[in-house]
Amino acid sequence: MEAVAQRKSLKQDTFEGVDFLDLDDLLTEEQKLIRSSIRDFVKKEISPYIEDWAQNAHFPYEIVRKFGEVGAFGPQLPEEYGGGGLDYISYGLIMQEIERGDSGMRSTASVQGSLVMYPIYKFGSEEQRRKYLPKLASGEYLGCFGLTEPDHGSNPSGMVTNFKDMGDHYLLNGAKMWISNSPKADIAVVWAKNEEGRIHGLIVERGMEGFSTPETHSKWSLRASCTGELVFDNVKVPKENLLPGKSGLGAPMMCLDSARFGIAWGAIGAAMDCYESARKYAAERIQFGKPIGGFQLTQKKLAEMLTEITKAQLLAWKVGKMMNEGTAKTVHISMAKRNNVEMALNIAREARQIHGGMGITGEYPIMRHMMNLESVITYEGTHDIHLLILGNEITGIPAFKG
Repeated sequence: MEAVAQRKSLKQDTFEGVDFLDLDDLLTEEQKLIRSSIRDFVKKEISPYIEDWAQNAHFPYEIVRKFGEVGAFGPQLPEEYGGGGLDYISYGLIMQEIERGDSGMRSTASVQGSLVMYPIYKFGSEEQRRKYLPKLASGEYLGCFGLTEPDHGSNPSGMVTNFKDMGDHYLLNGAKMWISNSPKADIAVVWAKNEEGRIHGLIVERGMEGFSTPETHSKWSLRASCTGELVFDNVKVPKENLLPGKSGLGAPMMCLDSARFGIAWGAIGAAMDCYESARKYAAERIQFGKPIGGFQLTQKKLAEMLTEITKAQLLAWKVGKMMNEGTAKTVHISMAKRNNVEMALNIAREARQIHGGMGITGEYPIMRHMMNLESVITYEGTHDIHLLILGNEITGIPAFKG
């Protein structure tokens, strides 16, 4: 299987970007340089192999170190801890380029940076920062984020995973589900309730007795990333592994804001890839004596795709500017995540129609992106939950509470 999974595609990745309104004018030279370097990385390290990785449900573990080398892990965190010291628009552009390659690849990177490194940096002790962040940034360590449980997804406050104070350590019990990176993770940032019912973050390390990470198989989506569970059976967690900086549900929610922001940019990358593939196919595919790009309905599809990508780019850039200025709120990020993922999924479906039967094959990226986006539209807050977050902001009435 390994040999098959590494089979290289003969198709050349010639992507040069989608920018109808010259939005590059809004970017700094540094931001454009960062985007260019990650685009080149994707063309070399992901595009030639991704279809085989997805077809064979193969997670290329070696990509973790490569992501570390190119600065894809925690680029928005300070350099002293191994991060890139970059602004949020640069972080978004990195996620956009990686997700153009594949949503599963972007999941690996954004979980590491926004859901593992970010909480350790934001809520961890200085000792924890020094111990874990440089190794996570370099890709020496892979991390995962444990919030979702088998019976508590959109309502994480109902979690049952818990820990008890045993004097010289904590005793952790419970389980988490749908956890990206978990089967290969060296550490997990786990959210659990103490004996008073207060939510805290704990750093759980592979090798701790009673800690296991069963892999989730038979996925139709995100097939090139690894997904699994986190199971805690009387796991002894050292007291120094508790994140001391913040407790309560607001702590993991802050991490999710950072990850959702990255997704809002990442989805644009998937949409761009589908649009570019459809545009090229429409110019080459001849029916009724001319390219299908010459027919009105195909032109309608392409025109709408380009319009929606452009709107999503503007939304992501504006929220990125607000993130840099410290004025972005959860509701702003929810709007961007919800809109941009739905946009990308709609474009994938329209692009599949333009490709006809070829659109379901691995000769083109369309079906892979479409299946991946079916997960992206659900994780980090479902499509409907983001609607209700916005609805609550508009009306002042929380519809997701009894």
